[in-house]
Amino acid sequence: MSSSSASEPSPSGRPERIDPVLRNALRYTISPREYKLLHQYLLSRAPAVRKRTLAPRRYDAIAKGSDDYNAAAIRDSLRLAVLTFSGLKAWDLVAEKLLARGTTKRPQHRLPVWKSPNVRLTCSLSFILLFHRLLRRFFTRLRESLLTPDAKPFRRRNPRISRSLTSRLAPAIGSSIAGFLLAVCPGDQLRITIAIYVFTRALEFCYNYLEEQGYFRNRPSWFGSWMLMPVACGQLLHAFVFDRDCFPAAYGNFILDNSPEYIQKRPVNYPGRLPWPGTFDIVDSLAQISKSRWPPFTSPILFPASETLPRTLTKISPITSPAHPAIKNLSCALLHPNDPSCMRTYVSYWIQAFPKVARFFAIILTALSITRYRAFIDSPVAALNKLAKSILRMSIFISGAIGTSWGSICLFQHIFPRNFLPTQRWFLGGFLGGMWAFLERKHGRGNFLYSARMSIDSLWKVGVKRGWWRGIKNGDVLLFVLSLATVNALYEMSPRSINSGVARKGLGVLRGEGWVDRAALPREEKGKASDDNE
Repeated sequence: MSSSSASEPSPSGRPERIDPVLRNALRYTISPREYKLLHQYLLSRAPAVRKRTLAPRRYDAIAKGSDDYNAAAIRDSLRLAVLTFSGLKAWDLVAEKLLARGTTKRPQHRLPVWKSPNVRLTCSLSFILLFHRLLRRFFTRLRESLLTPDAKPFRRRNPRISRSLTSRLAPAIGSSIAGFLLAVCPGDQLRITIAIYVFTRALEFCYNYLEEQGYFRNRPSWFGSWMLMPVACGQLLHAFVFDRDCFPAAYGNFILDNSPEYIQKRPVNYPGRLPWPGTFDIVDSLAQISKSRWPPFTSPILFPASETLPRTLTKISPITSPAHPAIKNLSCALLHPNDPSCMRTYVSYWIQAFPKVARFFAIILTALSITRYRAFIDSPVAALNKLAKSILRMSIFISGAIGTSWGSICLFQHIFPRNFLPTQRWFLGGFLGGMWAFLERKHGRGNFLYSARMSIDSLWKVGVKRGWWRGIKNGDVLLFVLSLATVNALYEMSPRSINSGVARKGLGVLRGEGWVDRAALPREEKGKASDDNE
């Protein structure tokens, strides 16, 4: 810090020294622009406070007396820490006071501060932001110094290292090393979710970059991100039946809540003292039936003296015992015991499920459309028509996916022999259900990628559980670093490949360029913005 910033002239003309601790505390807390606004609207209106505070012009001289890049990086990381920790504490309060109301609370041991998940997550995110900026500046300055004539002997002696460090992508990739600080975050599901999210976004941006370069110029009209959905649905349905501990619980609850006609609920007049299989008992029984190679159904009504169920499936006897005698397959007796027709059951599913799903998406999509209120004001009829089409497409897509996945069980019973793909046909059923994504192919990329992320997470856990592959310690952190490096490199080469304005602005903040969208700036302004922040 220069002497001019250490002592500034007071109104009386005599220099007044500023305490170094106070000076640095101010620089690392608030920027000159923010201090000016704070002084204008708050500090200047209180005479007692105004006499004890610095003038904006003087504070500006103090803050800009030396390089403000590091101070700005620390300011933003501290603010991110405060915002993250406040949000986590608020969520804990809501979950404890509202969501957990009426449930018994388990005694929890009080953890030290440094072991608290909230503190570790907060530190992880704020450190990633801080060191990403510092490393970017370091590698940028290193690249500039290696490109000078004085560094020519070093470049001659170390050609490979020089080519790497002087590459245009060196700052982008080097700053991604900050992603290793994700390891500070607890190694739970949240960290895995963050890594998978960044990984799938990196793949999406790579696809956009290749498309921008003309690699998919002659692709068929049906080719698109919707093709992820059949594979994801197939994997998720198979995991839901056979490896439910590796399946996202919220996903499964949504499926079961919207599966009328196929998941038999306890009848209203059924005696309370008698047991009734739960929803997951039904799913587990379907898994056991498929492992037993889909046995036929023997009706207890026609053969009361015979043993009609294997001992491993006695839990479902309240459903299958009164089943229609014309049913031929045990799975059909479990899924639709009151109707021997699989096709009629499928039609009844649509009649019951579609209105409920449509109401759900009508509420969700209408709430999300509030941000586009200007379109409703400018052209209400067109906006409502677009909203209605979105609700209809999503409702048909989700209802069809769930219903077809269940109905395919009956379909395969009629067209496949018992021993043909007894367990793998669950994947085929989910694949058929995911084909309904074709209806939403133009607007559903976000939903398809969400399902793909759920499927990747589930598939990895299933593979570890069954011994298909071995997990790597902190492998999610390594995946996060590689994905972050890919995103940074793509943003450096082609900002438009990042097809989200919010993501581009977020990367601008991460790089220290501010809340700017480089893809929307002219080429001259892009270079100027990059130079101003180096």
